[in-house]
Amino acid sequence: MEDYESALFISRDVYVYQIPPRTSNAGYRAAEWGEMTEPMWRGRLRVIEKGSEVPTKCFINLEDKDSGELFAQAPYKPTKQNPNGGCEAVLDSSRYFVLTVIDAGSGQKAYIGMGFPERTESFDFNVALQDWTKRQTPPKLVPDAPSSSSSSSSTPSAPAQPSRDFSLKAGETISIKLGGMSTKKKADKPANGAGGGLGGFMLPPPPPPPSRGR
Repeated sequence: MEDYESALFISRDVYVYQIPPRTSNAGYRAAEWGEMTEPMWRGRLRVIEKGSEVPTKCFINLEDKDSGELFAQAPYKPTKQNPNGGCEAVLDSSRYFVLTVIDAGSGQKAYIGMGFPERTESFDFNVALQDWTKRQTPPKLVPDAPSSSSSSSSTPSAPAQPSRDFSLKAGETISIKLGGMSTKKKADKPANGAGGGLGGFMLPPPPPPPSRGR
């Protein structure tokens, strides 16, 4: 069964040039390709994706614009060692690229220059390759943060301490030292309902009535 195939980008008219060998590690320059108005081939370019499951394969096909016959094919596969992936932009123009084409029968490689007549097409061509590259790495699933209920259940809690009553009982006293002086405070007796309006302050009892002679 043949792999699923879809076209990611199509340009109806591109130019192909025979280019000189690279002279430095800096990159290629289209100005060194000779007469740009006389390409060695002219036809259609298609960016093809093959496969239905990630990772898929990507190819840059140069085809006859009328018959669709394949002229050359450049597999596109960026890696850490080869980040260009078989399609390298030149240094002096945004419309020209160097493709690494591979012969399907012999496996031999060749480097050819390729150019677009318009910058808008070269921009869309780059976007199609970048979108394909992004889809090859599925997003990593970030684990959900543990909820407060689960974290509290997994963490052993300290044993509950019995509540302690530090209030003074009726008749108890407490000693407080202030500046060398020692004072004693006696626990107040529970106030009745009459003293509630004074915030718990107790009035002294009234003096006893005078005794009457018999």
